[in-house]
Amino acid sequence: MAKIENVELRMVDLVPKVKRTDAIQSFVSQETPIVTITDADGAVGTGYSYTIGTGGSSVMRLLADHLAPRLIGRDAEMIEAIWHELEFATHATTIGAITAIALAAIDTALWDLRAKKQSLPLWKLAGGAKDRCPLYTTEGGWLHIETEALVEDALAAKAKGFRGSKVKIGKPHGSEDLARLTAVRQAVGSSYEIMTDCNQGFSVDEAIRRAERLRELDLAWIEEPLPADDIDGHVRLSNATSTPIAIGESLYSIRHFREYMQKGGCSIVQVDVGRIGGITPWLKVAHAAEAFDIPVCPHFLMELHVSLTCAIQNGRYVEYIPQLDDLTGKKMRIEDGHALAPDEPGIGVDWDWDAVKAKSIAEFTTSITK
Repeated sequence: MAKIENVELRMVDLVPKVKRTDAIQSFVSQETPIVTITDADGAVGTGYSYTIGTGGSSVMRLLADHLAPRLIGRDAEMIEAIWHELEFATHATTIGAITAIALAAIDTALWDLRAKKQSLPLWKLAGGAKDRCPLYTTEGGWLHIETEALVEDALAAKAKGFRGSKVKIGKPHGSEDLARLTAVRQAVGSSYEIMTDCNQGFSVDEAIRRAERLRELDLAWIEEPLPADDIDGHVRLSNATSTPIAIGESLYSIRHFREYMQKGGCSIVQVDVGRIGGITPWLKVAHAAEAFDIPVCPHFLMELHVSLTCAIQNGRYVEYIPQLDDLTGKKMRIEDGHALAPDEPGIGVDWDWDAVKAKSIAEFTTSITK
C-alpha cells in the first residue's frame, strides 16, 4: 500500500485555436485545472478537467481548501472509496459543475497513477474493447462560419478519412439551419455522417419543428436540443422524431443519465469525463448505457476520451477538437480517420511540463504535503 504524500495543483488558461460560437455563447477561454498526485513509492499521476471560461478560480479553491488535503495519507489504489468520500464531503454543493470539475481532475490523476504503476495504458486497464475509434470533427462547424466554409471543411475532413462533421445549429430561423445543412449534405453525399448541436438553445416545440424540417437530411443526431434538466421535454422530442437525440455534456450525475435512459429521453450518450466527475463515474454511465443498447460518443477532451472510448464495447465516436497542443509533446495519433489508443502506460497525455509550468497561473499553483 503506497500512501499519497503530495498533491500539486495548477491551472492553465488556454485560448481556443479557432473562434468557437454556438446557439447560446462564445467559447473564448478554457481554464484547465491540473492535479498531480505523488505516492510514497514516488509514482506520479496527473489529471485535469476544464471550464469554458468561468468558474476556474472556484474549482481551484475547492481543490486547495477542501479536497486535496483529504488525499494526504490515503491509499492511492482506493479510487472508488476516495471518490465517494470526496463527493460526500462536498454534498452541500453537489450535484453541480464546480464540484464535478474538481472531482474529475483528482479522479483522473488517480487513474493515471494506477495505470502507470501497473504499466498499462488506460484503455486496457479500464476494459480493452478495441484499439481505435472513428473520429468526427467539430472545429469547422461553428455557428458563425459561412456555408461555403462549412462545406469546404466537411469535404476536407472526409478526404482525411473522418467519418463525420458536426455543424452547430440555432440560427434565428429554421430555414437558415436547413440551408446550411442541405449544402453540406449535397457536398459530402449520403454515406458521410452529419451531426448537429443545438447547445440547449430551443424550446420543446421549436426543437420538434426543426427536427421535422431536417428529417430528410438523415442526420446522425441532434445534440442538446433543450435545457439539460428538461428530461420530460427530451422524451417528448424523442417520441416525435426518428433522428437520434444526443445528451450528456451538461449532466453531472450518473442518476441523471439513468433517468434519461429509463424514460427514453435520448438515444446517444455523450458523457464527459471532465463534467461527470472523473473516470470512475464515466465508466459507470458507459456500462449502464450498454445495458440500454445505447452508444457512447463522449463530448470534448479527445486526448483523454480516446482511451475511454476504446475501453468500452459501446464506444462509437471520438470528437475531434484539439485542446492540449500547447501543453503536450506527443499528440493523438490518427490513422485513416481513426484515433488510435495510446500505447504508453497512463491516461495517454504526454505533458510538456516546461510548457505547463510556463503557462500556469501563479495564484493557483500550490503543493500540499503530509
